[in-house]
Amino acid sequence: MPDRNLNLYHKMTVLVVDDATENLMLMRDLLKDHYQIKVAKDGETALKIAQSEAKPDIILLDIMMPCMDGYEVCRQLKEDKKTSSIPVIFLTAKSEPESEAYGLEIGAVDYITKPISPPIVLARIKSQLQIKAANDFLVDKAVFLEQEVVRRSLEVSAIQELTMVAMASLAGSRLHETGKHLRRTQYFVKALAERLRFNPRFVSFLSDYNINMLFWVAPLHDIGMVAVPSHILLKPGDNPLTSEEFELIKAHTTIGYEAIQKAEKALKINGDYLDIAKDVILCHHERMDGSGYPCGLVGEEIPIAARLMAIADVYDAHVSDRIYKGRVSHEKAVESMIEGRGSLFDPDMLDAFLDIKDDFRAINANFRDVLCS
Repeated sequence: MPDRNLNLYHKMTVLVVDDATENLMLMRDLLKDHYQIKVAKDGETALKIAQSEAKPDIILLDIMMPCMDGYEVCRQLKEDKKTSSIPVIFLTAKSEPESEAYGLEIGAVDYITKPISPPIVLARIKSQLQIKAANDFLVDKAVFLEQEVVRRSLEVSAIQELTMVAMASLAGSRLHETGKHLRRTQYFVKALAERLRFNPRFVSFLSDYNINMLFWVAPLHDIGMVAVPSHILLKPGDNPLTSEEFELIKAHTTIGYEAIQKAEKALKINGDYLDIAKDVILCHHERMDGSGYPCGLVGEEIPIAARLMAIADVYDAHVSDRIYKGRVSHEKAVESMIEGRGSLFDPDMLDAFLDIKDDFRAINANFRDVLCS
């Protein structure tokens, strides 16, 4: 009567490779009550069976065969990614210690000499199949965990992006700007960053990751506007801001920056994307000649992300309707920005903007909107 524990492996397949018909019949009789059996009388046939869709779970391999010996079959099995994980047990009349050592060296998991002891053969096959099942489980588990990490990372990324867009939309609603304003600034910054990514001055910063982060944090540049009183935000252009009111407007940079800092501390999180966001929020009104706010930074002191944002923000302000002014044409916006080369804008960035000004025009046309009432 067959061992009941061995019957647990009945669906597993054993490939027996031997050029002697009587040996194949002997192994078939021994294993048929426990496993599915496949046989091959030469190495080439064995390799074809091992590489098929219905791969064997283990291979019992004779060494001394014509044309291709068992050693060569084992080497080819272990060199092929499709078959390298199939355990190989040499089943051979070669009993020399050096033959066994060589067989194990080229990848076999066991070496059994003929004449065989049926209980030993069954026990060793069972043992190797248990090891293989455990290894397969670990591999499958690792793949599953890797896929799960990717899925969860995408979920977290989506939540981060959703949160940033929602926060930016809240600020935009107070400015009576639509969501298309947020989309325009995203694509302006991305286009400019991609144009500059191989500029020696910026190549170390403008990686794929940082460009992607710039795209997602760009809408947050005016998040601090949520703290500015509505009567100031909505003041029409024919009623200029007082100096005190303008100071409150300028404070949106530090307010937004501090809000992100507080959120970091409260949630105990940090990340490169938050550093980029803080640079954009705090410094997008800084100017190359030091005349900007809130810190009066000069030239290279201004973070790269903020210098990029400045060009995108100013261009969008020119070509968009605002409470305090009307839009101007693309051509007039470009002319005005050229005047700020080196004083308001980084000269290399302004030159890059001029190179792709038609892309800015296309983005503006694609995400066009009107002032909400």
